Amino acid sequence: MEVIGNSIDSVTAELFGSVGVITLTAVFPALILLVICLLVIKILLKLLDRVFEKSGLEKSLCKFVRTAAKYLLLFLTLLLVAATLGINVTSLIAVFSVLGLAVSLAVQGALSNLAGGIMLLVSKPFKLGDYVEAGGVEGTINDIGLVHTKLLTVDNKIIFVPNGDISASKITNYTYEEKRRVDLTFTASYDAPIDTVYKALREAVDSIDVFLKDPEPFIKVLSYQNSSIEYVVRAWTATGDYWTGYFELIEKAMSVFNKHGIEMTYDHINVHMVEK
Repeated sequence: MEVIGNSIDSVTAELFGSVGVITLTAVFPALILLVICLLVIKILLKLLDRVFEKSGLEKSLCKFVRTAAKYLLLFLTLLLVAATLGINVTSLIAVFSVLGLAVSLAVQGALSNLAGGIMLLVSKPFKLGDYVEAGGVEGTINDIGLVHTKLLTVDNKIIFVPNGDISASKITNYTYEEKRRVDLTFTASYDAPIDTVYKALREAVDSIDVFLKDPEPFIKVLSYQNSSIEYVVRAWTATGDYWTGYFELIEKAMSVFNKHGIEMTYDHINVHMVEK
């Protein structure tokens, strides 16, 4: 930081030395140039707004790009006007470069989150209303900012997650696709015929309206446990109906097992007493 301070002192001295040679004859052309540049900036920003309207980009990204373009154009205007006034532009650029370095070192974390926000807005791994797991938390996307993303949790809490954390981690979007598959496992006694269990589970799936006929539901034996046979059921729903199908299938399985005389077993040990 001491080196940066010394650099600023040296270039500032050179800059103010050139300011002292400004003449009145250079002021009038500089004012005319300033007015022309401001009008051009206004026109260019309006054209940029029209491009954004047709592009379909996120509003936050458009706002950031517009602001960055505005300040870049104003900086170029400053350089042109300074050159017209006879100010040493090289020294002016050097001052801004050193100040920019000092600021960037001071706000590294904020710049990291800003870069992450731009990446998220460009790549679009999620949109408003999507349910995601990102940055170590789960929730519905409430707002996508340039520094933070707001997630609304299932218990109605808002979590502000830094965009740097999200862009650097794995993102799971549960509502990105139109369909989701419900995967559940059920156990049944070894005494129950496999075909009977298949029939009962298929009856449970078919009785729930949210499950789709295409793709076809999948029901098979998953494994043979110590006290039971484990069956897997995979059935598809529209994404918005996932949890409805999930919980209804759990409830329905018990009733169809009872209807068909199927015992839904649990881990146990049978002890046989032998009389001598």
